[in-house]
Amino acid sequence: MKLLKLIANLGYGSRKQVTAMFREGRIADADGEPLYTDDELGVHAAYEAIRVDGEPLDPPQGLLLMLHKPPGYVCSTKDKGRLIYDLLPPRFRLRDPVLSTVGRLDRDTSGLLLLTDDGALLHRIISPKSELSKVYDATLAEPLRGDEAAIFASGTLMLESEQKPLLPAELEVLAPQRARLTLHEGRYHQVRRMFAALSNHVEALHRVSVGGLTLGDLPSGEWRALDDTDRARLFAQV
Repeated sequence: MKLLKLIANLGYGSRKQVTAMFREGRIADADGEPLYTDDELGVHAAYEAIRVDGEPLDPPQGLLLMLHKPPGYVCSTKDKGRLIYDLLPPRFRLRDPVLSTVGRLDRDTSGLLLLTDDGALLHRIISPKSELSKVYDATLAEPLRGDEAAIFASGTLMLESEQKPLLPAELEVLAPQRARLTLHEGRYHQVRRMFAALSNHVEALHRVSVGGLTLGDLPSGEWRALDDTDRARLFAQV
């Protein structure tokens, strides 16, 4: 792919805007030498050597990143209010292919959220065949009554307006009103609905991990691109 198209696809601007960036000398190599000629704006260069306004290029197509989503943000590009894309470089939402969330966390849920512009990878992560577990810490309005772990592990719990019981899930008691729940599927507002089915209410919910991947020391509101080691860790449990 020529450099002009590559940089435009990464969201830095339209092809016309990127052309202007070339002519202004804003796209250069690691030594600061402009990467354009008067005849061809599609000059090739090693990806890691390209600089835009002195900064390395964003990760290329095939990007997978993790975001430590704070509560109060919505996994959307169009809703009103605070969007998770507000926590990312503005050009990220202009990438082609589009950078999409891998599943969603609702507005009030915090924790590990994955995003990618690789459609095949997205479907692999969310596919039931991958059997990637998701772990959540829940803070509850009422104390645990003691039978939740057995009910969630039974594989017989039915959620309201659904016709198929939930897969078995594991519950670990952390405190009288705190629990860690490991799910092996992803239904709409599943954790909240599971506790609601037992007459309890989730006051705060935080996703701890997806597959073998955790947030580590990534601060709330921050993101980082994942490398091959991270990707291997994501699927390490299967």
